[in-house]
Amino acid sequence: MKTPVALVTVALTVAILLAVSFLIATSTRGEQPAFDSSAGELEVRTIARGLANPWALAFLPDGKMLVTERAGRMRLVNTEGQVSPPLKGVPDVWASGQGGLHDVVTDKSFAQNRTIYFCYAERTEGGGRTTAARAKLSDDNGRLNEVKIIFRQQGPLSSGNHYGCRIAQAEDGNLFVGLGDHFTYRDQAQNLGNHLGKLIRIAPDGSVPAGNPFAGRTDAKPEIWSYGHRNVQALAINPASGEPWEIEHGPRGGDEVNVVGKGKNYGWPVIGYGIDYSGAKIHQSTAKDGMEQPLKYWVPSIAPSGMTFYTGKLFPKWNGSLFTGALRGAMLVRLTLNGNAVTSEERLLQNLHERIRDVRQGPDGALWLLTDSTNGRVLRVAPAVK
Repeated sequence: MKTPVALVTVALTVAILLAVSFLIATSTRGEQPAFDSSAGELEVRTIARGLANPWALAFLPDGKMLVTERAGRMRLVNTEGQVSPPLKGVPDVWASGQGGLHDVVTDKSFAQNRTIYFCYAERTEGGGRTTAARAKLSDDNGRLNEVKIIFRQQGPLSSGNHYGCRIAQAEDGNLFVGLGDHFTYRDQAQNLGNHLGKLIRIAPDGSVPAGNPFAGRTDAKPEIWSYGHRNVQALAINPASGEPWEIEHGPRGGDEVNVVGKGKNYGWPVIGYGIDYSGAKIHQSTAKDGMEQPLKYWVPSIAPSGMTFYTGKLFPKWNGSLFTGALRGAMLVRLTLNGNAVTSEERLLQNLHERIRDVRQGPDGALWLLTDSTNGRVLRVAPAVK
């Protein structure tokens, strides 16, 4: 019979071997174990860490990424995880409340013109407002040159909340920019005389392109494309149709996915599916003539953020799906589409326990995510290697 000491020694040896096996298995798959999904097991690998509340990422032609940090820094991150010092030339931002440096996108002709677009909270006397700018990334990727403000939101100023601030470039080169209602001015989302709670359409130089629905009206801002939005947190062009889609936060419930139509009214705060944070009623009803219904809404709220239409080859089962991150829900969400109808929802990476701020499809066909924390990470999601 073995002595108690011998039994303890055997038990410790077995425990150590199991621990070593686990570490080897997880290290070959990245820093996280595989996650189940309808496309098989997923590998979630940390590419970079230590970013302060990263907000958006944009891929360059060589596979490197521009990443914004809400505090007002823009950095370059490569696929090996090397993070550059902050780029020079970024304008001062008002990093207060929900405001700061937000979205960044590359121009469709970036390889030729090195132009990028970004938006941020700009401090003015009495509060902040969303501002969009364009710039040229230097050849050494170290600074922004020729920075020019191309749009400033007009209307009551924000005390620090609901800036919106997402950008998408259409095939014709024009830019859509999603703007928030500044939280305390929600009724202004129905007022065409300012930019609060609106989606705007501008040319790359900030001018008003032909075809904007309210151009020429004295009671409306010519940049407005659609109105009645609350706080736009995701914006992308659907490659199947060329139409802009947006996702916005509701209050307590009522986050929405919308196809954004020219001149359409999306109802906030007149209609919706949420309630106020106090529990009080906000909306007149959930539907009203002349106001658009969302394709999808969430009750309770998941606080979606960032979006991409998947067209890659790594996940053939997911081709045509729409992905969005979730802040409050701390997950990645996949929506199955049939034209403009959302037919099902899959919730992914819930045991990652991370607030997902942005999601983009990379040139490698993987899904790339940003986690929203003071030690934010760049994550790559791909099929697990077995």
